[in-house]
Amino acid sequence: MKFKSIKGTKDVLPEESHQWQYVEQAIRSVMHAFNYSEIRTPVFEETSLFARGIGELTDIVGKEMYTFRDRSETSLTLKPEMTASVIRAYLQHNLGEQQPLVKVYYLAPMFRQERPQAGRLRQFHQFGAEAIGGQQPAIDAEIIALSVEIFQSLGVQNITTKINSVGCETCRAAYKAKLKNFLLSVRSELSEESQRRFDANPLRILDSKDEGDRRLTAEAPLMKDHLCEECAKHFAELQALLGACAVSFQVDGRIVRGLDYYTKTAYEIVSTDLGSQDALVGGGRYDLLVEELGGKRTPSVGFAAGIERLLIAMEKQ
Repeated sequence: MKFKSIKGTKDVLPEESHQWQYVEQAIRSVMHAFNYSEIRTPVFEETSLFARGIGELTDIVGKEMYTFRDRSETSLTLKPEMTASVIRAYLQHNLGEQQPLVKVYYLAPMFRQERPQAGRLRQFHQFGAEAIGGQQPAIDAEIIALSVEIFQSLGVQNITTKINSVGCETCRAAYKAKLKNFLLSVRSELSEESQRRFDANPLRILDSKDEGDRRLTAEAPLMKDHLCEECAKHFAELQALLGACAVSFQVDGRIVRGLDYYTKTAYEIVSTDLGSQDALVGGGRYDLLVEELGGKRTPSVGFAAGIERLLIAMEKQ
């Protein structure tokens, strides 16, 4: 046959589609129970939205985006993630003027030109939620509890919720200096990827899956131990609230989100059934993004999760 699906994409055949429908229905049910409304944004946006929102130096913008020029020579990009698109829509349609706390969710395809592997495709599907306008740690706790509830409703087992704080612009700069000072002594022994991240985003070195990197950084200082008073209070209150909600969690100082706009809370839900690519959910607080995209400073928090990885975990159980 002459034509086949593009590498890194996958057909969902009729005998598989019922699995997707079952998962999507469960996700929508929990989202509605938590009073989140669905938002749908175009499959492509102006490239500058992601370059500015995600960060020029991130892996996504640097080497993973599907970018092209249309007939008017406008640079467009297929969505590699959803949060920047949601915030663009939030600002464009003045959603914040209608209510102080905007709570939305989505299910949508995303596109990244990564090396295809189990649970990681070039066209993949995510669901997630964003709470825009909430500053208190209670909304962080709600987002985490919401994502945990979705997996529990689907009967997914062998998962662990890990939380951390990545600080804010007040305390993170001083911490980065301490971290880089520590890493100088082992820089030449780090993996090539981590050496590249040394200047661009040294916090991501702590999140490396390379065993050599993890051994070399075992004694590295952690952001959670160098928080300013405000961030430390926020993190302590978050842990107390999760306990009150009966959400079990582990504090993991090596949880570092890969996008530049995260502040304070960062978290992951991981599965022991997925091998090295074990993350089912990644999320946290991003108080800087709305302002970065041209709005007024607006505290926000959210998460994203891969549907393909979720289905793999469910099939293994």
